[in-house]
Amino acid sequence: QNEKELQNVMKQQEAKMFQLIDQSGEVSRLKTEISQLKRSLQRAETEAKVLWEELRGKEHQGDTAYVQERVMLRRELDKLRVLLMEKENENLRLTDKY
Repeated sequence: QNEKELQNVMKQQEAKMFQLIDQSGEVSRLKTEISQLKRSLQRAETEAKVLWEELRGKEHQGDTAYVQERVMLRRELDKLRVLLMEKENENLRLTDKY
């Protein structure tokens, strides 16, 4: 009797463990998707900022190479800002950990 109960409990625990593994895989996939969406949003926002500035300034109207360069530079700046924030967060986590 006890052995059967123990086997049932073990089966239930195994099922719960597999369910948690499946859920953690789904969470990882969702985190990856969120990260990709954030990058896409950031790119679009960068392009919109540059184009808005160009429309307001009208200094280099019609110069597409200039606008493309500004978009590229703004993207690089945004990437560097994100990297800096990630490093600062990582440093804070390490400081808290130790």
